[in-house]
Amino acid sequence: MGGGGEKVPGQYVGDWGDFGSPKQKGITSYALSANRQRPLAGALNAAIFNTWRRFKGQVLYVAPPFVAAYFIMQWATKRNEYLNSKAGRIAEGEPVE
Repeated sequence: MGGGGEKVPGQYVGDWGDFGSPKQKGITSYALSANRQRPLAGALNAAIFNTWRRFKGQVLYVAPPFVAAYFIMQWATKRNEYLNSKAGRIAEGEPVE
């Protein structure tokens, strides 16, 4: 495993990540210059179509409960206003003051 003999406290063993082992061979790295990279190429186009695709796939799961809740709330508001009106109290048999 590693090399370099016995290590003792205070002895320099090399830079971080290079603790006296032999240098690695055969590792190739590739790079692309900064002015050749296009990190946002096609991002806006992809965002628009991906958003539409996701919306189209989920709208039938999300919209019906919201529509139902809207109509139920609208009915409940009208019913509450009616029951708290003079005509509503008379219809329900409560005394009107």
